[in-house]
Amino acid sequence: MAKLLNILFIGDINGKPGLTLVSSIIKQYIQKYQLDFIVANGENLTEGKGISEEDAKALFDLGINVITTGNHLWDRWQAKALLSKERNLLRPLNYPRENPGNGLVVYDLKEKGQVGVVNLQGRTYMQSIDDPFKAADWAISKLANDTKVILIDIHAEATAEKMALAWHLDGRVSAVFGTHTHIPTADARILPNGTAYITDVGMSGPYDSVIGMKKEVAIRRFLFQTPYKFELAEHDVRMCAVYVQVDAETGKSTKIESIVFPAF
Repeated sequence: MAKLLNILFIGDINGKPGLTLVSSIIKQYIQKYQLDFIVANGENLTEGKGISEEDAKALFDLGINVITTGNHLWDRWQAKALLSKERNLLRPLNYPRENPGNGLVVYDLKEKGQVGVVNLQGRTYMQSIDDPFKAADWAISKLANDTKVILIDIHAEATAEKMALAWHLDGRVSAVFGTHTHIPTADARILPNGTAYITDVGMSGPYDSVIGMKKEVAIRRFLFQTPYKFELAEHDVRMCAVYVQVDAETGKSTKIESIVFPAF
């Protein structure tokens, strides 16, 4: 009988509203799906920009095994020290290697095996960093001796870049989860060679907003084309996540389900 792992990936947790909701409902999802492993993107966790040590601990205390991030991680300089000491908090692998922290980790689930997690960032309309495709190839070669269960967070602006990476990796990783754009997409599926994929998991945070920002502030930015102070929204809070079931022996996904709570 195949040994199956039940995995949940929680999309960009945005500020205190997102953290409060996730904290209040995560146990019911752990029970519903009999979860073995949980990953959450936390780059917007602390006041909508970056992640503090206190907030990272709050996620780990909820049972989240690995936290991934993205470009907004660097908005809080304190994150550099946190990255240096917390191996299960990742930053995108394809930033220059002189930066603190790790872009991949192998997590030991004891008798259930090991899970590899890789954090990548896209380059289209974003920072001109190293190639995420080549970084992914390198990461897979490093993880191959430890596990066949490999999860990718591709934190990217462009839909095409996320999709191209998924096709490039189909059959070599268990799942490719798109993050960063904060709006859940309706394309959760398993690619022909067994890789689960979604273009964007969506934001876990306030949807009475413009991707997490107070509507009035975002509108002023577009109207006047000048900077306005970021203000995190508070209302219509939802959790967006993706559940996948993975065959631990082959690394291939057998199920994928997109989750929005409460539903739109």
